[in-house]
Amino acid sequence: MDKPSVGIYGLTGCAGDQLAILNCEDELLDITGAVNLKFFPMAQTSNDEDSPLDIAFVEGAVVQAEDEHMLRKLRDRAKLLIALGTCAVWGGVQAMKNEIPREELKRKVYGPQGERFETVAPQPLSHFVKVDLALSGCPVEKGQLLQAVAALLHGDSPRLPNYAVCTECKMAENPCVLIEAGRLCLGPITVAGCNARCPSCAQPCIGCRGPVEEANVSSEIKVLKERGFTWVDIRNRLRTFAAEADSLKIDSLKEAANA
Repeated sequence: MDKPSVGIYGLTGCAGDQLAILNCEDELLDITGAVNLKFFPMAQTSNDEDSPLDIAFVEGAVVQAEDEHMLRKLRDRAKLLIALGTCAVWGGVQAMKNEIPREELKRKVYGPQGERFETVAPQPLSHFVKVDLALSGCPVEKGQLLQAVAALLHGDSPRLPNYAVCTECKMAENPCVLIEAGRLCLGPITVAGCNARCPSCAQPCIGCRGPVEEANVSSEIKVLKERGFTWVDIRNRLRTFAAEADSLKIDSLKEAANA
């Protein structure tokens, strides 16, 4: 049986999810031995840019016109397209909502050279193409990545958690960061998969994995307000990593905040 052909690609982002793959040090040789790795510039110098793919892993958000062009070409070439990391799944930090116009940001960051960049508002992959699997995380979790790869190589659909970080936190018997420490924690509405890493270190969940399915954001806002947090505090935390998620659309949450 032929090995599945795989490509690992990066759009606009920090490349942290590709680095997470390289950090699978003990398992990396097994992974590369089980697939025909066609494209992975971060790890190899010889790359095939045109052949069909069984699986394309894509990290980063669509921020430039060339990102969209590359993404659509990959979708045409790949049987399965995997959104890898929070930027690819939700838009990530670069899609964070703010009041500064994009052209002004470009001038402040790049100066006159910014005129050369043809940018668009950062968006997740699913706004442009069909995504077959979304692996969130900033960066993606090593264990979840390995489980997903193993499942895909066996022809199975990976099983991803459909519960919140709060559940992992309680399973770890952590003191509640929100109730006991009074810190702004998004654990109740953030999808699990990190083993409650931040709360386990007595730090609040900042929502880097994006919202859990059917997140009760209105109730989260109500609880946070009862704990003394302002709408500005809550808004800024909610819009940091997954501002493009429907359940976290800031404008639609104002009523809950003012109730």
